[in-house]
Amino acid sequence: MDATTDSTSGSGSEVLWDTIVIGGGAAGLSAGVVLSRARFATLVVDGGEPRNGPADHMHGYLTRDGMAPGEFVATGQDELTRYGGTLVRASVIDARRASDGTFELRLDDDRTLRTRSALVATGLTDELPDIPGLSERWASEVHHCPHCHGYEVRGRAIVVIGSTMAAVSTHLAALMRRYSSSVTFCVNGAEVSTAQRQRLTAYGVRLIDARVTRVETGTDTAGGEPVAIELDNGETVACEAIFVAPRPVPHDAILTMLGAGRDPVSGLVAVDSQGATNVPGVWAAGNVVNPRAQVVAAAGAGSTAAVNMTGWLLERELSAAVSPDGLDVGGAI
Repeated sequence: MDATTDSTSGSGSEVLWDTIVIGGGAAGLSAGVVLSRARFATLVVDGGEPRNGPADHMHGYLTRDGMAPGEFVATGQDELTRYGGTLVRASVIDARRASDGTFELRLDDDRTLRTRSALVATGLTDELPDIPGLSERWASEVHHCPHCHGYEVRGRAIVVIGSTMAAVSTHLAALMRRYSSSVTFCVNGAEVSTAQRQRLTAYGVRLIDARVTRVETGTDTAGGEPVAIELDNGETVACEAIFVAPRPVPHDAILTMLGAGRDPVSGLVAVDSQGATNVPGVWAAGNVVNPRAQVVAAAGAGSTAAVNMTGWLLERELSAAVSPDGLDVGGAI
């Protein structure tokens, strides 16, 4: 069915979309473009709060290295609408499967949307340790992904702050040593084994067991050490960059509402290699099901899921051609 870029102010409840993509980041927009190019009536619903929004630049995306996240999203939105997709600024607050097998999604502006299929790409929230001054410096002096920001702080004094994500914290402390000869791991209560301590020390990482109490602006900003890590033993560690492993909190409430099952090991909503959940007609892609996915990986997952969705939708149209159900597909809200 043909997609449309028309927009009206109605509730949209009388329209049956081919697909609705929930979340307009890298995964969601990539999926939306693929589905729109395949001539399916595609709507992308986005609340406008991307995970990497606070960052000035993104890295590791071939041909897009150094691009501002806001510019990336704006470019993706232009591509979506160019191919006939529709974008709505809203959040989905409720979702259910109707008796006819379609899905009903309620938005925070009280509109209700109907769709034959759905892709959830709602991302996650990075939950930082509760340390005064840490969140205020998020995406400026404080980072979590060495592959995204490690190169930009190469050769500088780096502090890794331990978190409840102990294994990731330990790995992060070791990996940052690849970027700098001055790496301090403030363990901060993270569980680090004796063997891990020996390996880190031998690798050139300095370990401090005291708890971090505050992150402040350093006293030697002109000399290139803008951050001071205050510890509960009275010591202060000066550095130029901080890395920390936040606890990922996926925005998977919509998937749960629709009955998607979780992986018993990871606790994340389970998807197959094509992004399909155990609920027929529901896919998920990006950080909501893969917290470690960088922008380029999230975009790839969205594209992969969308290709799979086109096949799923096509099969149902072929079946309907033999025994039409009379449903009107497409339109605008």
